[in-house]
Amino acid sequence: MTRDELTRKVLASKRAKDLSWKTIVAEIGGGSTVYVTAALLGQMKLRSEQAERAAALLGLGAEERSLLQEIPYRGSLPGSVPTDPLIYRFYELVQVYGTTWKELIQEEFGDGIMSAIDFEMAIERESDPKGDRVKLMLSGKFLPYREY
Repeated sequence: MTRDELTRKVLASKRAKDLSWKTIVAEIGGGSTVYVTAALLGQMKLRSEQAERAAALLGLGAEERSLLQEIPYRGSLPGSVPTDPLIYRFYELVQVYGTTWKELIQEEFGDGIMSAIDFEMAIERESDPKGDRVKLMLSGKFLPYREY
């Protein structure tokens, strides 16, 4: 079984059992909704006890449980511009604001990058009379480039 096949099976089980990601994460435990969801979609790995609970909840076998614990090959998007409208909007944000984020971060912190490894993210619904808003909070450790 490939990781992509397992992701499809996880999604099929989620759909068949009418589960939400929040419910799945609550049952599996041990991590944020973002992290555990990313793991079940093939972008992170689960610890042994989490994989056991995920397998029981989603009806996965031993090989699939083991695959949930492997370090994944990360990067779920194709090399071309994404076509899914929601994902495309993130691409658009980077295209429009990426250089601005780079300038403002480097002005504040210096020459370096924001880590996607030592990283936290939260997604919340924010009520607004003109229509609810998606609130994303991103927090990555700043890693300065070393001079040597």
